[in-house]
Amino acid sequence: MTELIFATNNAHKVNEVQAAVGNRLKVITLKEAGIEIEIPEPYDTLEDNARGKSRTIHQITGKNCFSEDTGLEVASLNGEPGVKSARYAGEEREPSANTQKLLQRLGGSFDRKARFRTVICLIFDGEEFLFEGICNGSIATAPAGSGGFGYDPIFIPEGNERTFGEMTMEEKSRISHRKKATEKLIDFFSTNLPDVKNG
Repeated sequence: MTELIFATNNAHKVNEVQAAVGNRLKVITLKEAGIEIEIPEPYDTLEDNARGKSRTIHQITGKNCFSEDTGLEVASLNGEPGVKSARYAGEEREPSANTQKLLQRLGGSFDRKARFRTVICLIFDGEEFLFEGICNGSIATAPAGSGGFGYDPIFIPEGNERTFGEMTMEEKSRISHRKKATEKLIDFFSTNLPDVKNG
């Protein structure tokens, strides 16, 4: 089974990716790899932040690895919070504060279109590959549900009436941005490593 280090300390993200991957790949977290560092995200794009995290882990370990960066992009706010999604309300990375700031910024706006976008950067055999996943939707007027994490209680995916926060992990995983990006990662291995396809 192909092993990959996932360059994150976020247990929620690990759970989502593992749910998408199943038994086709073995995902190794930073903690499991013995890496106890917090990798900065100083760049202005999701792509560059993902690259930076993967390159850091590859330099430390020399092993195959991948990272991801995800942002919530609200159309009427010119793409905010975007790359600053986790720190929208401050460096404390407090999800409820981020959510409240976003709802305040939107106010009573009728244009509540938004999308979650995930970019995965894989370093495999020394080469870099990028995979993108997008989930379109809209921002609710108030939080609903206690599932998921981050902005999930206020994001209603397209074609649904419930927020991500009201869905089970399985329901969210079927349609999420992270699932779509992860499927592209799996497709890459299915093409290049047949054992993953049959795993």
